[in-house]
Amino acid sequence: MDSFLPGIALLVISIALVASTTDRRSKAVDRRLQRLERKVDLLLAHAGVAEPEDPKMAEIDDLLAQGKKIQAIKVHREVTGSDLVEAKEAVERRMR
Repeated sequence: MDSFLPGIALLVISIALVASTTDRRSKAVDRRLQRLERKVDLLLAHAGVAEPEDPKMAEIDDLLAQGKKIQAIKVHREVTGSDLVEAKEAVERRMR
C-alpha cells in the first residue's frame, strides 16, 4: 500500500501541471483573439462597412419587447456562443 503513495502523488502533480499549462495557453489564445477582433473592427470602421447583423438578433429584440429578458439571454448565447455574463450585458445594452 505504501508503494502506491509516491505514484499517486506523482500522478496528481502531473495532472496539476498539465491543467496549469492548458490554462495559460487558453488565456494566450483568448488575448490573441481579442486583439484580432479589435483589428477587424477597426478595419471595418475605416472601410465604412457595417457588420451584418444576425437575423436572430431581431428575435432577441422581440423577446425584450415582450419582457422576456431571460429567454432573450438564452437566444443571445445560442447565436453568439458567449457566456452568461457576456450575454446578459449584451442583452441589457440592447434594452437601452
